[in-house]
Formats: sequence, structure tokens, C-alpha cells
Amino acid sequence: MTATGVLGRRTAAEFVGTAALVTVVVGSGIQATKLTGDVGLQLLANSLATVFGLGVLIALLGPVSGAHFNPVVTLATWWTARRDGEGRGLREVAAYVPAQIAGAIGGAVLANAMFAEPLVRWSAHARWSGHLWLGEVVATAGLVLLILGLARTGRAHLAPVAVASYIGAAYWFTSSTAFANPGVTVGRAFTDTFAGIAPASVLPFIAAQLVGLMAGLGLVTALFGRTPPAVEAEAEAEAVVVPHGERQPAEIGH
Repeated sequence: MTATGVLGRRTAAEFVGTAALVTVVVGSGIQATKLTGDVGLQLLANSLATVFGLGVLIALLGPVSGAHFNPVVTLATWWTARRDGEGRGLREVAAYVPAQIAGAIGGAVLANAMFAEPLVRWSAHARWSGHLWLGEVVATAGLVLLILGLARTGRAHLAPVAVASYIGAAYWFTSSTAFANPGVTVGRAFTDTFAGIAPASVLPFIAAQLVGLMAGLGLVTALFGRTPPAVEAEAEAEAVVVPHGERQPAEIGH
């Protein structure tokens, strides 16, 4: 397969994976509110569905695209491979990020449709407070540290369980319920349901996530050392979130 064809397949996997993730997040939130009026139980149902869904999606699509499903993860991957003179990293960023955002919007619309909600209705759920932004910084920094730390230590194969478990925990230990994903944040503005976020709250959340990205990269350097030389850096980047390569889907084993 040509380089363009491989990138196209990877980008399609990022679109589908992010769409499915947001469908899980939004759909489980809607379902939870229909089944119970207890906010704690609603959050529990929402977080459990997200853990299971995210783990499955990483295991399934990770060997195709790396299972980023998140512009922050894509930027972190590019940063670790930035000394690769071929420039493939920037091409991947330019392809992945729009696909992730489009997928997130599509996933929210699909979840709305499945539960007979308006296909697009801007969320009225304001999330505008300093402590919520701090929660996003913490959640995103921890996610970046986890993913790159697993890659640095040769344990990226644990990502489906480790990343899903971290997000599930972060639902509960962060004040913001751990969006930790600019694409998902944009997508969740399109649904006026349990998982939604008001459009006016989106940009501060994304800003906090980018701060978290920088903090996470700093923690990786502090704990695991600076990025290795170009060849090793490229190999490390290939392992984010899980190892992936040029194999055809039918040949992939994980």
C-alpha cells in the first residue's frame, strides 16, 4: 500500500474510533438519565461505559492508527518524533486532528439520533470555573504521562487496559470529569444532554487541555529522560497509543 493509502486508512480509523468513543460517552449519559435520577449513579454508568468502550476501541483500532482518538495524543506523538526529518509527523497531525474533531461531532449526532434527541442542539451545561479548568490540566497531563510512559518503558501493549482504567478513574478524581480531549470537548457541545458542555465553555477547556499537554510532556522528560535519538524517537511514536505499522488489517494480531 502506498504511503498516502496507509495514511488514509489510519485517518479513517481515527475518525471511526473518535466517533465511536463519543457515541459511547454521550449515549451512555443519555441512557443513564433515562434510567435513574441519581446523579451519582448516572456518572457511574457513564464512566463504566466509557471505560469498556475505550478499552475495546484501543484494542481494535490501535494496530491500525495508534488509537489516538485525541488531538492532544496526536500532538504529543508528533512532539516525540519531531526530529524525524521526513516530516511524516506533521502530515499525520494535519490528517488526524480534523478527522478526530469531525468524528467527535458525528458521534454526538449519532448518539442523539439513537435516543430520539434533536440531532444537533447546543448544550446548555455551562462548565466555566477555575477549578474545572485545573481538573482538565491534571487529567490531560496524567493521560500524556501514562501513554508516553508506557511507550518509553516498552509496555504500550498494556494501553487498552491502562488508558481506559485511567480515564475511568479520572471521571471521579477530577472536578471536570476528565474530558482530557479537545476533539471530544468540541463534539460534546453538540448535545444538550448529560455529557454536554456549553459552547462558551469549550475554548477554556481546550486551553486547559493544552496546558495539560505541556505539563505531561514535562513530566515525561523529568521522569523518563529526554526524547531519544531520531530512530528511537520514531519507534517510540509508533507505539502511541499501541504499536501499529504498515500491515493490512487482515494480518493484524494483538
